[in-house]
Amino acid sequence: MIGFPHAKINLGLSIISKRPDGFHNLETVFYPVPLRDALEIVPSDENLFFQTGLKIPGKQNDNLVLKACRLLEKHHPHIKPLEIHLHKIIPLGAGLGGGSSDAAETIQLVNRFFNLNISSVILSAYASELGSDCPFFMQSAPCFATGRGEILEPLNLDIPNYSLLLVHPEIRINTIWAFSKIRPSVPKYNLKQSILKPVQDWIYTIFNDFEIPVFEAYPQLQIIKSRLYEAGAVYASMTGSGSTIYGIFDKSAIPEISFENASQSVIR
Repeated sequence: MIGFPHAKINLGLSIISKRPDGFHNLETVFYPVPLRDALEIVPSDENLFFQTGLKIPGKQNDNLVLKACRLLEKHHPHIKPLEIHLHKIIPLGAGLGGGSSDAAETIQLVNRFFNLNISSVILSAYASELGSDCPFFMQSAPCFATGRGEILEPLNLDIPNYSLLLVHPEIRINTIWAFSKIRPSVPKYNLKQSILKPVQDWIYTIFNDFEIPVFEAYPQLQIIKSRLYEAGAVYASMTGSGSTIYGIFDKSAIPEISFENASQSVIR
C-alpha cells in the first residue's frame, strides 16, 4: 500500500501567547501544497525501514514515521510487522511540514492496511501526540488553525488563478530557537477575515511573526522574499518558522528566476 504525504504552507502565522504546558497559542491558515513524499508499506517477517531521496539527519529511530508506528503498536499490539519505504522529496527544516505529513500518512496507511477501523477522531488524537500540525495532514483542505495548531476549522479557500513558486535555500531553521525569539502578541488584523480578501490585498494584513527574527539571523531569506516581489509576486512570505519562502503569482506570470544555493518548486 502506498501513500503520498503532501506539504503545506502557512498563510499568515501569529504567535499569540505562551501556554502553561510550554507550547504557544497561535493562529494560522494551513494551505495544502501538492509537493509530495512517497510512503509504501508491505507485509514483512520483521519491522524494516528504508529511506531514500533527501537525506534525513539524526538517528533513524527518531523518524516520525517510526514514531507513528510505535504509537499505533502501543494501542493495537496485534499489528503485524511491516516493511516501510519512505522516499523523501519535501525539504527538511523548511516550514513545509514534511515530517508531520509523513507521520499522519503512516497512521492512515496502517489503519487501512490492517482494517483497524479507528475513527477519524481517534486518528487525529494520535496525530496530535506526534506533532502540533499533524492533525492537519489527516486531510488535504485549507484550514484555519488555532491552539497549538491542532484546532482546525475548514476554510472555503481556493486560489485557482495563481501559481506558487517555493524557494528553499540550503538553510535549516531550528524551530525551538525560532520560538525563543518571538514575543507573543495579539495580531493587529483578523486573519479569518483577511484571508477571504483578494490575494493582492494580503500584503497589507497577513504576516508571519517568525520573519522578523529569522530574517535578522538569515538576511538572505529577506533578499529572496524581496526578489519574488520584484519578479511580480502578488504575495510572498516565509512558511512556518522557515526557511522556505514562497511567492504567489498570476498563473501566466511565473518568472524565470534563479537563486544561488536554493532549490525551487513551481506549483500550478
